[in-house]
Amino acid sequence: MSPADVLDPPAPGSRAPAPVLVPQATVAHRGAWGRLLRSEMRLVFGRRRNIALLSGLAAVPLLLGVVLFVTQDSALGGQGPGFVGRVTGNGLFLVIAALFMCLPFLLPLTIGVASGDAIAGEAQAGTLRYLLAVPVSRTRLLAVKAVAVLTFVGAAVLAIALVALVTGAVLFGLSDITLLSGTTVPLADGLLRVAGVAAYVALSLTGLVAVGLFLSTLTEVPVGAMAATVVVAIVSAVLDTLPQLAVIHPALLTHHWLDVAEFLRVQVDWGVLGQGLAVQGAWVAIFGALAWSRFTTADVTS
Repeated sequence: MSPADVLDPPAPGSRAPAPVLVPQATVAHRGAWGRLLRSEMRLVFGRRRNIALLSGLAAVPLLLGVVLFVTQDSALGGQGPGFVGRVTGNGLFLVIAALFMCLPFLLPLTIGVASGDAIAGEAQAGTLRYLLAVPVSRTRLLAVKAVAVLTFVGAAVLAIALVALVTGAVLFGLSDITLLSGTTVPLADGLLRVAGVAAYVALSLTGLVAVGLFLSTLTEVPVGAMAATVVVAIVSAVLDTLPQLAVIHPALLTHHWLDVAEFLRVQVDWGVLGQGLAVQGAWVAIFGALAWSRFTTADVTS
C-alpha cells in the first residue's frame, strides 16, 4: 500500500492541494560547504599567479635584509626611513620594516589580484554558472569566496613576517627590543608585539578585500576589477595626504594602516587600534552588503 492510499480523499467540491516542489538547489547537503571551501582554497592557492605573488612578497624581506647586511658597514649603514635604520641592530625590526614597505602598494596589489579574480575570473572563464548549479546558495558561495581571499591575504602577511623573522635572526640576531620611547622590553615581549603588528596589518586589509569582491561582481573582466581595487587604495592614500580633507581622513580606508606603531609604545593605546578596526568593519559591512546584493540578484549568463 502506498502512502497515498492512507490519505483521506478530498471533500466533495474542494480542490486537492497542489504538490510542493522543492528545488534541488535548496536541499541541504551535508558537507557541501566544506567541500566547496576546500575546492576554492585549492583553486586560489594553486594558481601560478598567486604562488608567484606569495613568492614575490616573501622575497621582499629577504632582499631588504641582504641589502642592509651588505651596506651596514658603509656610508649607507643606519640610513633609511622609519624602522629600516634599526634593523641592523635587531633583526626583529626587519619584520616591521618589511610589512611597512609592502603595505602601501604590494599588499593592495595582492588583494586586487585575489579578490578581483574571485567572481569576475569565474565569469570570464565560463565556470560561474556551473558553480551556481552546486547545491549551495549564492550567499554561501560568496562567503566561501570571501573566506578564501581573506585566507590568501593572511597567508601573504604571514609569509612576509616569517621570512623577515628568519632573515633578521640569521643576519642580525634577535635581542631585547627598544621601543619608540627608548624603553627596552624583553625579547619575548618583543615577539608578541611584532606578532600584533602582523595581525593588525592583516585585519587592516579586510576592508579592501570587501571592496575588491564588490568590484568583482560588477564585471566579467577580472583585470578591470583588479585594477579598480588597487586604484581605490591609491586614491584613499592620496586623499589622506590632503589637509583640506582632514574631516574625512578618519573614515578613509588607508588612514589607520600605520597605527601599528602603537605596538612599539610602552603602553599600547587599544582605543586607537580599535578605531582603526572599526573603520575596516564599516567598510566590510557596506561593501560586503553591496557585493551580496549584486551577486544574489545578478543574472549570470556565463
